[in-house]
Amino acid sequence: MESIEKLAFALNHFAGLAEEDFKMSENYWLPKSYKKGDFYNLRGTVCTYFGFIVDGVFRSYTIDEKTGEEKNVFLYSANGFVVSFKSFINQIPCDYHTQALTDATIIYIRYTDLLSLYQQSHRWEKFGRLLAQEAFNVTMSRIEGFILKSPEERYLDLIKQHPDIFNNVPLYHISSYLGIQGPSLSRIRKRISGK
Repeated sequence: MESIEKLAFALNHFAGLAEEDFKMSENYWLPKSYKKGDFYNLRGTVCTYFGFIVDGVFRSYTIDEKTGEEKNVFLYSANGFVVSFKSFINQIPCDYHTQALTDATIIYIRYTDLLSLYQQSHRWEKFGRLLAQEAFNVTMSRIEGFILKSPEERYLDLIKQHPDIFNNVPLYHISSYLGIQGPSLSRIRKRISGK
C-alpha cells in the first residue's frame, strides 16, 4: 500500500473521512524523512505540523533539570500520528522534545492548512474535534496508567499499542516510558514470556 493510501485509510478509520474529504486535503500533505536522533519538535518551540508515521518510531521526552535524566512521556509508531498535541492544538510552545528513535518517514500537514480544511468542511471540522479528544484521551491514559495500573499492566498496554516496539527501540527507552528501572522490565518480560 502506498504511503498516501495508508494515510487515507488511517484518516477514514480515525475520523470517518471519506475519499472525497481526503481529496480536499491531498495537496496539503508533504513527505519528510528523519534520521535516528533527528528532532520532530524541540521543547520551547511551537509544533506547527501534524504527522502520520509511514515507518519508524518517535518519542516525546523531557529532561529532569536536577539529574539530567531523560524521561519518555509518549511513544509514536508506524501507522499512527506524531504531534505535540497541546502545542499544536493551542499553538503554544511545547513542554518536551519529540525525536526520531529510528530512521523514520512521515507525511505531514501544516497547522494553517488544517485550519483551512476546517473552514471548508464540516467533516474536517469533526476531525479537529476528534483530534482534541484524542489528545485528552492519550494524556489521561498516561496519567491513569501511572496511578491505577501496575508496571506489568502498563507493559501489556504498550505491547497492544506498539506491537513492534521491542524490535526497534532500546530497552532503556521502554523502561523510561513505563516509569521503571531496566531490571524490573527484564523481570516483567520474563514473567510474561513464562505464562
